[in-house]
Amino acid sequence: DARTAAATAEAQRMAAEKLVVEQKALHDKALADARTAQDKAIADLKESFKALSADALKQTHPEFVRLANETFQKFQETAKGDLSQRQEAIKGLVEPLKQQLENYQRRLQQSETNQAESIGNLRKHLEQLAQHSQSLAQETLQFRMVLRSNQARGRWGEETLRRVVEAAGMSAHCDFTEQTVAGDAKPDLVVRLPGDRIIIVDSKVPDLDFLGAIDAADEVKRRDALAAHASKLRQTIKGLADRDYPKQFANSLDYVVLFLPAESLFSAALEGDQELIVWAAQRKILLATPASLIALLRSVSVSWQQHAQTENARQIADAARELYERVATFASHFSSVRDGLQKAGDAFNKALASYESRVRPSGEKLQKLGVEDASKEIPVIEQLDQPLRLPPTQ
Repeated sequence: DARTAAATAEAQRMAAEKLVVEQKALHDKALADARTAQDKAIADLKESFKALSADALKQTHPEFVRLANETFQKFQETAKGDLSQRQEAIKGLVEPLKQQLENYQRRLQQSETNQAESIGNLRKHLEQLAQHSQSLAQETLQFRMVLRSNQARGRWGEETLRRVVEAAGMSAHCDFTEQTVAGDAKPDLVVRLPGDRIIIVDSKVPDLDFLGAIDAADEVKRRDALAAHASKLRQTIKGLADRDYPKQFANSLDYVVLFLPAESLFSAALEGDQELIVWAAQRKILLATPASLIALLRSVSVSWQQHAQTENARQIADAARELYERVATFASHFSSVRDGLQKAGDAFNKALASYESRVRPSGEKLQKLGVEDASKEIPVIEQLDQPLRLPPTQ
């Protein structure tokens, strides 16, 4: 759009300049015609006045020439003024176009500069991406070379299993045990459930020869590679089922979990054999990937939390029952104290009655008889009238 506008402005400027040239040519032609007409008029006047007398011609000729010159000068000044006005008008039309064209040129140059910078940055990013892709391809090739070893694949599966268990929040010191050995069987993981039940998990990594044929353009080779991978996984499932872990571990669930450390291993096997999951389930084997195993372990973690809450509730109930028994025993003792206090009150009132009826009258009698050291008055002892507070009846 900027280039189109610039071309339009350039065309308008050139048209304006052409118009100025044409107007100037017309003005020069008109001026030349005027001069020709003037010369002709003067010649005609000279011819007309030849018949006049020489004196009259001499007297009128200078004045006539002066008037003619004045007329010519006025006509020339008028023509110059018209040309200047036309030039100013054309300049006023061309100047905005010139400014607009210059702005378009600056914007076009800036756009080209920005485009060049963007292309340079894009080229750098593409080069970096190519380097990263090459590095990733080399690392992937090295990884495949390493995983050709059965020991390396087994170690990779065990490490992936450990990370999955940690991601699920299951601690090795609480709910699961790794590398448990029972007889000849050696599962990679035993997950303990509430109620002394366990889930057996075994990590298996088949060979990765099929990966090279997956990206092949030949559809037949790709399908054969996937079928071979599914067949090897079937053999692995059959071997795990033949070990019969549930009979070797007490309180084990009927199903054994076969862990595949990569989602691609599972999806490629299903693409090669769509009946693989059902076939494995018929042999009490559950196929699990990192995502599905995390979900399973999180469910186990929730069951442990509910079990802990149940245990806490049971302990609270035991503590409440024990507290109730202790409160009942305390209330029995407190009732015995009340009975003792009531008996003490009754004995106090009986003693007070004996004091009022027998001891005090004898003392007053001795005081009246003037017994020595009988100046002290015998005190009056009040009877206990307030009864003991009884517990509320239910």
